[in-house]
Amino acid sequence: MEVIYSLIPGMIFLGLILVGVLIWAVRRGQYDDLDGDGQRILMDEDEEMMQNSVANKRGRNWPDAD
Repeated sequence: MEVIYSLIPGMIFLGLILVGVLIWAVRRGQYDDLDGDGQRILMDEDEEMMQNSVANKRGRNWPDAD
């Protein structure tokens, strides 16, 4: 029974720390974009890189062959 007297304040202290960490995370914007990472991982980077490469090649000024 004496153990309960030390566990209850310890758990209250731990709970307050966890609530503080949650408030800190919300204020820092950790939960602002919940779907962004899930959508970003599904995007194919190769297609975007290829489109940029083709656009860069078309924009170059090639010397005229005489």
